[in-house]
Amino acid sequence: MIYNGEGGNMTIDNSPVITLRDLRKKFADSYVLNGIDLDVHPGQIIGYIGPNGAGKSTTVKIMLGLVEGYTGEVRIFGASPSDGGVEYKKRIGYVPEVAEMYDTLTAREYLTFIGELYGLSFMEAESKAKRLMEMFGLRGVFNVRIATFSKGMKQKVLIISSLLHNPDILFLDEPLSGLDANSVMVVKEILALLAAQGKTVFYSSHIMDVVEKISDRIILLDGGRIVADGSFEQLKGQSQEGSLEQIFNQLTGFNEHREIAEQFVAIVQEV
Repeated sequence: MIYNGEGGNMTIDNSPVITLRDLRKKFADSYVLNGIDLDVHPGQIIGYIGPNGAGKSTTVKIMLGLVEGYTGEVRIFGASPSDGGVEYKKRIGYVPEVAEMYDTLTAREYLTFIGELYGLSFMEAESKAKRLMEMFGLRGVFNVRIATFSKGMKQKVLIISSLLHNPDILFLDEPLSGLDANSVMVVKEILALLAAQGKTVFYSSHIMDVVEKISDRIILLDGGRIVADGSFEQLKGQSQEGSLEQIFNQLTGFNEHREIAEQFVAIVQEV
């Protein structure tokens, strides 16, 4: 973000915060990513979807610097993960699909630890963590061990940990897993507000109706390549289908869901 110098008004620098050029990654003898070209700008909520094995998690882990051995160009805030720098990572928040949490710690201990890793002082991290826990209805468990938490409670702690340092890019992999309906609505509103302030949200999920509703740009990956990129209305216009799930099935060539379901139920009902 930049300031225009007139009364401190904020405007958004629309230079790409993420740039991928001809990104390729091979496991064994096959490419899981096979030539990804992508520019992502501030203020966008990207719905990054695709079948299992399409390369979604691999893309994100490369951008986070967690996976190496790729070819092509990767730039996050102009920096390359392969350069070994860590400064740009302070501007990133991440909620993985499966997180290894230090659940023998209390929520207070875990969140202050994460906050300090991102450069916050202990007092800053503790104060923000306590208030964010309260906003999520977790006021009474701030000093309770995470091991005793339900899945939904743990997910809320993960979301808080990803936002504690006010990142400019937020990578979310199935972030709504385990959340109750009210919390889902709150998180959706949080993402919309962050995007309006120029934050970038990179959202990966298999829940098509959520991706359809919250994303202003949807990128569909299949076979390691981008096969669709645009708003839901644009994708709908191109495919003549009614829902993102139907568009997904058309573009990935998966049309056997009804037949598989019928065969599955038939087996269940065998006497």
